[in-house]
Amino acid sequence: MKNRLRDLRTAKGMTQEDLAEIIGVSRQTINAIEKEKFDPSLPTAFKMAKLFEMTIEELFQFEG
Repeated sequence: MKNRLRDLRTAKGMTQEDLAEIIGVSRQTINAIEKEKFDPSLPTAFKMAKLFEMTIEELFQFEG
């Protein structure tokens, strides 16, 4: 699933570790999501969308 996570995170001056701590996941999870090797759980996606003040659809683009 395509996402804008890396761009949004760096625009806020956050490291992967910073984001992971706020969201409640590991840094490795953030890395895997950014590299589009792992899709986040729905609760994690909601936390990320809320943090970046956007909808899940704005943050993640599903490619069926």
